[in-house]
Amino acid sequence: MTLFAQGTRSYLLVSTVFGAIVAVGDWIALVIIGVPAAGLWGLLAFITNYVPAIGFVLGVVPPAILGLLAGGWGDLIAIVVVYSLLNFVIQTLIQPRFVGDSVGLSMTVTFIALLFWGWVLGALGALLAIPLTLLVKALLVDVDPGGHWLDALLREEPRAPRTMRAKRRMHARRAALASVRRVHHPRRPVPSSHVDPE
Repeated sequence: MTLFAQGTRSYLLVSTVFGAIVAVGDWIALVIIGVPAAGLWGLLAFITNYVPAIGFVLGVVPPAILGLLAGGWGDLIAIVVVYSLLNFVIQTLIQPRFVGDSVGLSMTVTFIALLFWGWVLGALGALLAIPLTLLVKALLVDVDPGGHWLDALLREEPRAPRTMRAKRRMHARRAALASVRRVHHPRRPVPSSHVDPE
């Protein structure tokens, strides 16, 4: 459960930092374009950043429609282009590397988790897709010493950790797996050799 808590905290921290960066960028762009209530749409971009994969679409539609109504097609196109560029650079190129290092889930697993939890729990499931997937992984995969093969399918391709946090997480994971293995497969005492007196 320690890995679940660490993974969830790391995911929320990374999502918060990158959500704030995207929100500030969107807010500045909307102010320059002249869209009313730019701060509100920046806040919406920040909140929808927590929804993997489709959060961008949820965050761009309202300001784009308002831009169309307030300024015409030019504002609509400008808003969609700015949001798309920010989303591509930050949320597609930069953020997944940090999220992958912090939670240990591949992008494919993240997307499938979003679809599954969104289907099961609706909007709340989409918002909590990563933490819920980490919980299921902690309860079903990380506890079972024979489940390391499944863990390899859930993670990004193996690579050396790049950040200190990723290195600490890797060492914590190895220690947790070793302790689970000791519980499930305790070492048997080695019988001492008995020499029969002649």
